[in-house]
Amino acid sequence: MRLTLLGTGDVRQLPVWGCECIACQRARGDSAYRRLPCSALLEVDGQRWLLDGGLTDLAERFPPGSLNGILLTHYHVDHVQGLFHLRWGLNHSILVYGPDDQNGCADLFKHPGILAFQSPLQPFEPIQFGDLTVTPLPMIHSKPTLGYLFEYQNQRLAYLTDTVGLPDTVIELLVAKPIDTLVIDCSRPPQPKPPRNHNDLNLVVEIHQQVKPGRTVLTHIGHELDAWLMENGVPEGVVVGKDSFTA
Repeated sequence: MRLTLLGTGDVRQLPVWGCECIACQRARGDSAYRRLPCSALLEVDGQRWLLDGGLTDLAERFPPGSLNGILLTHYHVDHVQGLFHLRWGLNHSILVYGPDDQNGCADLFKHPGILAFQSPLQPFEPIQFGDLTVTPLPMIHSKPTLGYLFEYQNQRLAYLTDTVGLPDTVIELLVAKPIDTLVIDCSRPPQPKPPRNHNDLNLVVEIHQQVKPGRTVLTHIGHELDAWLMENGVPEGVVVGKDSFTA
């Protein structure tokens, strides 16, 4: 089971338009430090699943027949904007799974085109794709949002974005099922007050210590965190994700 981070940025991406912070200046000078919208590709047992549709060049990246489907975490625009173009393709439908949010991106539901939206996924109700088990997990966010626990043979990988903290029930499940890799939202550097809507590094470290995965990989990273990381490090067992990083 392999997960490739296609994009690791927050809603602003990196560099941020009009920003002259050290992280944004570095990203303008070196494309290796740029961050696209948060998304990933899961490859397992011949299957390929796209996690979120925020990349705007999906039609160029994924030719017809190259994806088994798309798993959406939620319907904020930076996680679905690429679907608005992709839906007007021809002759090949794409399965799309996501949370129960009838007020999501309503235009996608009204005019889905080739996007074959499936019944909304329910938290903690696993679905099976061959030998791959996918368990939707409820996140804490401003819209109905799901993270995903992927299990294949003896491997377990959790992909959790967007969220601020985790529900106790999710922590309990992740502790009960030892996780090899935890990919998690870390939008901001350590904050003096509890953050709103997205994790800061303090919250991620707390979750890392509770869950005790083999490693924790940061994604949904904002420019303020990148600037902070230019002068500070992360704890052992925590890895800063980058676009094209393979977990």
